[in-house]
Amino acid sequence: MYRAVTRKIEVQVRPFFLEDRSDPSENRYVWGYQVTIDNQSDEFVQLVSRYWHITDGAGRVEEVRGAGVVGEQPELNPGDSYQYTSGCPLSTPSGIMVGRYTMRNQRGELFDIAIPAFSLDMPGTRRTVN
Repeated sequence: MYRAVTRKIEVQVRPFFLEDRSDPSENRYVWGYQVTIDNQSDEFVQLVSRYWHITDGAGRVEEVRGAGVVGEQPELNPGDSYQYTSGCPLSTPSGIMVGRYTMRNQRGELFDIAIPAFSLDMPGTRRTVN
């Protein structure tokens, strides 16, 4: 489990390899990741957008930006949490992801919260620094 806290909003990520969707003979490796966002602050927030910086095992970088997550822009009152699962295909058996969510509070103020860097490693392979 990977964890980051920004402005009392905790982001936890649990990555997992999807063997049934991967095909190493075709250089296709797929991971899922479950994200939990826990609003431990004393203010309402809404997740407005996301940014991902994805680096594969060969050092190739892909950047992903978009509104919300999995088609939603969740609203979290103090004490609320939100969980979703998504995925990432790579052409190498390892990689790393890191990112940020842009949030909006009740006053309309926008701010970024960190998504912790997490490793994508195919089970049974030697881990490499990406």
